[in-house]
Amino acid sequence: MWNKPTPEELAEIPRIHETESMPLKDKVIYMHFFIADCDWYIAEYDGEDLFWGFCHLGDDLNAEWGYVSLEELENTKVQGFVEIDRDLDWKERPACEIPKIARCPNSWPKESCESTG
Repeated sequence: MWNKPTPEELAEIPRIHETESMPLKDKVIYMHFFIADCDWYIAEYDGEDLFWGFCHLGDDLNAEWGYVSLEELENTKVQGFVEIDRDLDWKERPACEIPKIARCPNSWPKESCESTG
């Protein structure tokens, strides 16, 4: 993995289930990992290895909220050498402000989506 997050950076992410009462569209995305047309947007972390956030693997219809392992992201290589990268220019913001999340049909219930404009 390129630009692996430091323990200090990981400590800034809310713990798994800590933001459970927050609507999905309002979840703050703290980190963004990517490779080619695949993106992982991180909203929560278990403090050890497990992230929770939005996964978009190049297909809006199958993109979804769920879990991904940091170790899995670290060890993923395409063609044996291209690695997942972390977006160092990422600015924390709500999921509804991230176009790749907001346009997906599985992002949040339609009623919530309509209220975002």
